[in-house]
Amino acid sequence: MKHTLSVLVKNHYGVLSHVSGLFTRRGYNIDSLSVGETDNPEESIITLVVDEEPHMVLQIEKQLYKLVDVISIEDLTKKESLQRELVILTVKTSKDKRHEILGLVDVFKATIVDMTDSAIMIEMSSNPRRIDTFIRVFSEYTILKMARTGTIALEFPSSKLENTKK
Repeated sequence: MKHTLSVLVKNHYGVLSHVSGLFTRRGYNIDSLSVGETDNPEESIITLVVDEEPHMVLQIEKQLYKLVDVISIEDLTKKESLQRELVILTVKTSKDKRHEILGLVDVFKATIVDMTDSAIMIEMSSNPRRIDTFIRVFSEYTILKMARTGTIALEFPSSKLENTKK
């Protein structure tokens, strides 16, 4: 089962290397990894997607907490959260297929970034499942190049949190 872990870390040189090194040493596989600064420049969020059994995810969390720069870890798998990925792809096209491709871009609420006589560059941001579908649909055409980010995620604010702010 895929688990999405949101790891809050101190924003220091080498933190990502320590986290990824832990996975390498323990033989865990990372399906997706994204890192970015938070609203506090002294902290970063590392979003990891791993395909492991729940007991292994608990082991991963325990190992991560041993790293001095790890502040907190949230397993967002069973929580209500917003998960997003970005994909940019260039699709080979001809004049007779262009209208068809533009229709699919519209269906997926994607964006045309650039267009030439022979290719269209498209970007889309959505949840990982929808990105998978988008890529599968466009693979029926010739994908010339593609870049896909890792998952980023945030838990939706809980109703308790909303009530305490009033």
